[in-house]
Amino acid sequence: MESSCPPRAFRYNATLCACDPGYYLAGGDGTCQLFDAPSGEWVTSSGVDPTPTFLATIFPIKRFTPSQAFFLLATLATLLSWLAFCAALRFRRLDGVLFRLRWGISRLDFCFATKHWLDDQMVVRKRKTELGGTFSVASWIFFIGLLSTLLYQVIAKRSIEVRGVRPTNAPDLLSFVNDMEFNITTISSMSCSHLRGLDTLVVGAPGLIDYRVLPLSSYVNYSCYNTSRGPTISLKCNSCQVPRQDHYISWQFIDLPNDPAAAVGFHFNLSAKAHGDDKHVSFVSGTLKSASYSNDTPVTFRGRDLNILKIHLFPERFIYLHDLRLIQPIFHDFLPGSSFSEARDLQASLQSSKDGLVNAALYIRYLSDYIVEIDKENVVGIGFKSHGMGLSRFSCRTDMLPSRFVLALWTRDVSRRPHRDTGMLAG
Repeated sequence: MESSCPPRAFRYNATLCACDPGYYLAGGDGTCQLFDAPSGEWVTSSGVDPTPTFLATIFPIKRFTPSQAFFLLATLATLLSWLAFCAALRFRRLDGVLFRLRWGISRLDFCFATKHWLDDQMVVRKRKTELGGTFSVASWIFFIGLLSTLLYQVIAKRSIEVRGVRPTNAPDLLSFVNDMEFNITTISSMSCSHLRGLDTLVVGAPGLIDYRVLPLSSYVNYSCYNTSRGPTISLKCNSCQVPRQDHYISWQFIDLPNDPAAAVGFHFNLSAKAHGDDKHVSFVSGTLKSASYSNDTPVTFRGRDLNILKIHLFPERFIYLHDLRLIQPIFHDFLPGSSFSEARDLQASLQSSKDGLVNAALYIRYLSDYIVEIDKENVVGIGFKSHGMGLSRFSCRTDMLPSRFVLALWTRDVSRRPHRDTGMLAG
C-alpha cells in the first residue's frame, strides 16, 4: 500500500498520505517538494539609498572598476600608448612625415630644454630634446591622471554620513507616524481555512501595570489570502504609532478533516514608510526554518510549542532629507516551536489529536529610548570644525594621501632649473 503514496511521502492512516519532514505538497500535481530555500539570509534596507554624485551619473564607473582604479588604469594605458608611439617613431626610417612627427615631439620638451622655442633657428646637434619631449608629455599624462583621480575622490567623497543617538521624549515619539505592513507566508499545503485566533493584540507583559489585551482590529487591518506556497497573513497599519511597550500577535493553524496542519517554514516581510512618502521604505525580510540555528536537516513544524518571530523597531531621523522620520525594523531572533525531523515521529503526531495545530507568534519590541539621527557633513574644503568653551576653529581638509604626492611631483617639476640643449635628429 505504500506504493499508492507519491515519492517522499508515507501513509499515516488507512487512506491519507503525508510528505516526509521538510517536504510539502506544492501546486496541484500532488507531489512532495523539498523546502530548500536558503535560511538565515536576511535582507534589510534603511529606506534611504546613498545619494549618487553627478560624476557617478555621467561616468558609470562602478560598472567596470572602483573609481580610482578606473582613472589610474586609464592613465597607465594612455602613458604606455604614448611611449610605444614614440618608440615606434624612433626606430623607423626617417622620411618627411616621420621626421615632422619627431620634430613636433621635440618641440613639446618643456622640462629638459625649456628655451628651445627661442633657439629654433640653431642647428640641433643632440637627440636629448626629442627624449625630453617624449618624457615631458609622459609626465603631463601622469600628472593629469593623478589629478583627475584626486578630483574625482574629492568630489565623490566630499561628504560623509554621520550617525548619532540622543534620548527621546514623548513629543519626539509622537512625530514618528509611519505606514507599516507585515506579511508572513506559512510554507505548507494548508489554506486560510486552517487559520484561527488572529484577533487579539497583547501589549506589555502579564503581571505588569501596563499589560493590556486589545482587539487586533482596533490597531491594524488584518487579512489572510492563499498563495501557491501556503496561506499569507497580512497586517497593515496606516498613519500608525508603534506602542512603546512590547506587543504580541499570535495565531494558529488547526487540523481540518482529512487535511492536517503542518508547515515546513516561514517567509516574512516587514516594511515601514513615512505617511505620504512612497520614495523611502525601510524593510526587513527573510526565510525562517529550523536550520537557521541547528543544521540542515529538513523538519516539519507541528505541535503546541510556539514558533516565535522576534522583530525590533527603532526610530531613525534623517536630518539631511528634510527631517524624514522612519521606523527601522530589524530581525532579532526566531525561536522554532514543535517540529519533527523523522518520518515515524511525524506519523505519530499526525495520528494524535493533541498535536493538531501549528502555533505562531509575532513579538515586536520598540526600542524607543533613543533616536538615531543621521546627517551629512562635508569632509573636504574649509568648514566649521568645532565650537566649544567660546572657541571656534576652522580647518581645510582633504584627507587624501595622493594630493601630497601630486603636490610634491609638481614642485619637483617646476623647480628644476632649465638648461640649453641642442641636438641632431638622426636616424
